[in-house]
Amino acid sequence: MTATHKTAIALTIAGSDSSGGAGIQADLKTFAVLGVYGASVVTALTAQNTHGVSAIHAIPAEFVAKQMEAVFSDLDVSAVKIGMLAQRDVIEAVAEGLDRYPGAPIVVDPVMVATSGDVLLEPEAEAALTSRMIPRATLVTPNMPEAARLLGTTEARNEDELCSQAERLMQLGPKAVLLKGGHRHTNEAVDILFDGSDLVTLRASRIDTAHTHGTGCTLSAAIAAGLAQGRPLIESIREAKWFVSAAIRAGMELRVGKGRGPLDHAGAGQLRWGHD
Repeated sequence: MTATHKTAIALTIAGSDSSGGAGIQADLKTFAVLGVYGASVVTALTAQNTHGVSAIHAIPAEFVAKQMEAVFSDLDVSAVKIGMLAQRDVIEAVAEGLDRYPGAPIVVDPVMVATSGDVLLEPEAEAALTSRMIPRATLVTPNMPEAARLLGTTEARNEDELCSQAERLMQLGPKAVLLKGGHRHTNEAVDILFDGSDLVTLRASRIDTAHTHGTGCTLSAAIAAGLAQGRPLIESIREAKWFVSAAIRAGMELRVGKGRGPLDHAGAGQLRWGHD
């Protein structure tokens, strides 16, 4: 008799990127490469390519709720990644859905502004994100501009300020914060993990490329994949950082679009099996 094991399932609740580099598409690629079954709840459609976002169509909150009900009532979801939520009523619908189906760890990527500078979260929705979504997070993964917006301050200028902002973000209610320092112009990409008691500095060599479309989505999805497989948080984060670096390196060989190109998830997967 063939032995069976539980299939790790991760759910992404996020927006769709029509060019395939970020959002739902990047999340599902990440889940698949990392050996996790991916389900999705689409919160918004974007007309988007490697140059930027030209239009956003928010999915009605009622339909977002229906998608969540369909997934959770049938699939045994082991982890949830939350990305672009766009509007306040969508945030409320997602929060209520998570309350109805509790238990799975939640990684919140507070998508507010795209790498291209396009705004992806309506201003009136920021308060709802802070009060309704972040307190539910097992981990919240803001980059430096997002952290500054959430805290109403300027971007961190050095590692000490990164640590201070990570500690302040914990006051919003998540179980842990991963403040991503990739926007700093240094030789290393330095992230700060804070769980309320310990500060952990995570370093990776900076890769000299402009083709980083979908980096934040891929990182948070990779962390969720690790959690879905039952890995500890710190192990999931370290593996996710390695995966993102590998996907950026592999993406340097892609020729997709005329602007900021995407990561190569499949290429990173090929490197990962050698890494393991």
